[in-house]
Amino acid sequence: MEKEIDILNTIIKRRRSIFPISYTSQEISVEVIRQILESANYAPTHKLTEPWRFVVFRNEGKWKLGEQLARLYKENTPTASFLQKKYDSITEKVRQSSCVIAINAQLNPDKLPAWEEIAALACAVQNMALTAEALKVGAYWSSPEMISDLGDFLQLNENEKCFGLFYMGYHNEEPRTAKRTPIENKVRWVEE
Repeated sequence: MEKEIDILNTIIKRRRSIFPISYTSQEISVEVIRQILESANYAPTHKLTEPWRFVVFRNEGKWKLGEQLARLYKENTPTASFLQKKYDSITEKVRQSSCVIAINAQLNPDKLPAWEEIAALACAVQNMALTAEALKVGAYWSSPEMISDLGDFLQLNENEKCFGLFYMGYHNEEPRTAKRTPIENKVRWVEE
């Protein structure tokens, strides 16, 4: 029987960003999405603030998100810098995804510095990415400039901020080996 640490290491090393262009048309069930989100809820969180907040876009909801992102790109891009290809790709990525989750954090400036809440959010998203990988769901965290203007659209509360979009879909991509330099190059030991 495989040890838990071996299973965990396999999933961690296998996890990759899988982009919407690789997604199939197979829909991710609400139950699977909930399972992925539930894993986020077990991320470490200083003072138990649990800052992660998510908005799930599926079906018609994701079309509205895509239209909003494209509109924001067009409105906030100078005419000389506007690229039709980029504009079209914004809605295309949403269309190719089974679901898109807005990744938000409830910041608590009276309790903690923002970086601690953002770190907790990142841990929650890593839990989501690992769970998605274990369930054979492709995913990737994107943080386009437009997210800073999504507050009203997402109906964020005071002190909430959007930190990205988590695109998900089933896929047929072959596993890729991670390109990492040895950990020894990044660690210094102090023993005396």
